Formats: sequence, structure tokens, C-alpha cells
Amino acid sequence: MARTRGSWTGGALTVRSVLKPQDVARVVFHPAWIPQPLDPSVERLKRFRVIAGAVASLGVYTFIEGGFDFTELLENAMTASVVLLFLTPLTVGAMLWVWRRGGTVGQLRVPLLNSLLLLLLFVGCVAALLVLVQTVNGSANPAVIIGVGLTMMWMLIFTAYGAVRVSGNFFGTAATHRCLPPLLAMVTSWLVAVPDLVTGDLHGLSLTLGIVFILGAPVTVTAIALLEMGRLKRRYGIRLKAHPATLAPAPVPGPVPPMPPGMPPAGSPYLPPQGNPYGHPYASGGQHPYAPHPQPPYNPQHPYGG
Repeated sequence: MARTRGSWTGGALTVRSVLKPQDVARVVFHPAWIPQPLDPSVERLKRFRVIAGAVASLGVYTFIEGGFDFTELLENAMTASVVLLFLTPLTVGAMLWVWRRGGTVGQLRVPLLNSLLLLLLFVGCVAALLVLVQTVNGSANPAVIIGVGLTMMWMLIFTAYGAVRVSGNFFGTAATHRCLPPLLAMVTSWLVAVPDLVTGDLHGLSLTLGIVFILGAPVTVTAIALLEMGRLKRRYGIRLKAHPATLAPAPVPGPVPPMPPGMPPAGSPYLPPQGNPYGHPYASGGQHPYAPHPQPPYNPQHPYGG
């Protein structure tokens, strides 16, 4: 489905909301085209994954060493964003190759382009924030410091809230496939940890603490992501290796018009209330609701033989 006017913000962004950068970030970095969550338990797992991912991105050892530098943190965030700019398309491209037998890339063109735009928007915000910080630090003009400083504070809150949002939905890739966000979280967390493991850079920590803090976050992210994908597979039939076109969309709840007695519903097939929204409606083994029902044994004393 092509993107329609207003579908990015869903009409939730107003002039007054610009004064609240956290509200703008919520609308911009979690746009209306991202699908609604399927299960509260999966959402809880996603929150834990975001926290573990933040640990992997910031690095607990930075605070333990006492060498925390805000400008250095932004520079590291900019480096990570550029890496994501190349890593995310490569990972999605690998999955498109896996899905090639189940469907075409053209079927996923719109959600893929939306996710790419969201990724570019976030990288641009991080770059703009870094430029603002460097401008404030390098200027001696009070007017520049005040004006740019206020803009920098707005952008800082906006980007920080945006980072939390894109960590959860991973640039809206759930609109392409529900399993892409946990997969990308795993790949990213390990990419952050591998250079330190290869170079042996423990950031001044002992061997034990260095390994714990370097491996702790990616191992935690991987465990939570695998659990998240496992629940999506068991409860909703969503498999990572299946092309999204082969996964039937979940039914949209809405008012059901009254039907004449004895008439089957028209349109979409019947789905049991507790059934699998991505599976076959009768996969659970239940009887077809409109199949012939067994008749009671003949009773000669009954006036109608029933």
C-alpha cells in the first residue's frame, strides 16, 4: 500500500507539540505506518531488549572509568549511526535473499523505503546535534551560545527520545517483517562488541570485568531477541525465514454487522477468537463452523422422530 498524505504522523503533530520535543520524537520516530504490537508479552521483551541495547551502545565501562565526555559520546553515537546506515540495509538485503523463493522485493518496496527514510532521518538528527554541540563549544559569542544552545537542548531531548523509539522498532522494519527488529538488534549489539574483543581493548578494566561488560550486553540482547522471535513463531506463526507476503495479515477488529440466521459471514474466512491470526483458521483442529452437524439418534416416541 502506498504511503498516503499524513500517514507518517497520523495527524498527531501540531504546532503546539513542537514545544515538547519528546512528543515530536514519539510521532516522528514511531510513525503511524508502523504496525501495532501483537502481544503485550512481546512488548515487554522489546523493552528489555532496548535497555540491553542501550548498555551495548553507551558502554557501562565508560562510566566506571570516570572518563565520561558528552562530546565523545556524541561522536561515538555518530560513528554507530553511520555503521547502522550500512549495516541495516546489508542485513535486510541478506533476508531478502533468504525470502527470494516466497515473494519479490517489489511487494515490500513501500515499507522498505519508509524504513530507509526513518534511518536517514535519525542519522541526520545525530549529525545535526553533533554540529550544534561543536558550535557551542567553539564559540565565544554569547548570542551564538544562547541561541544555538537552546536549539541544541531541544535537539538533544528530541534525539534521545528518538533513539529510544528507533531502538524499539528498529527504524520501522517491523512494517516489513515482525522478526526484523530483534534480528537487527542482535547483529548491531555484536558488531559493537566484536571490535573490542578482536583488539583486546578492555578500556582499562581487568580481564574479567572487561569480558563481562563487553559480552554482557550482546549476550543479553541475543537471548531476549531469540525469545521474542520464538514467541512470534509459536503464538502467531511468524517465522524469520518466511517471506512477509506468505504471512497472512492479522484480522483487524471492528464492528460485525448482524447476519441473518443460518447464513455464513461473507468476506474474510472465519477466525476463532483465540486462534492464530497468521495461521490457517482451522489449523487448531476445530470443526468447520458451517460443516454438517451430526444428527441425534432416531426416537420413535418423539413426534418428529428426533
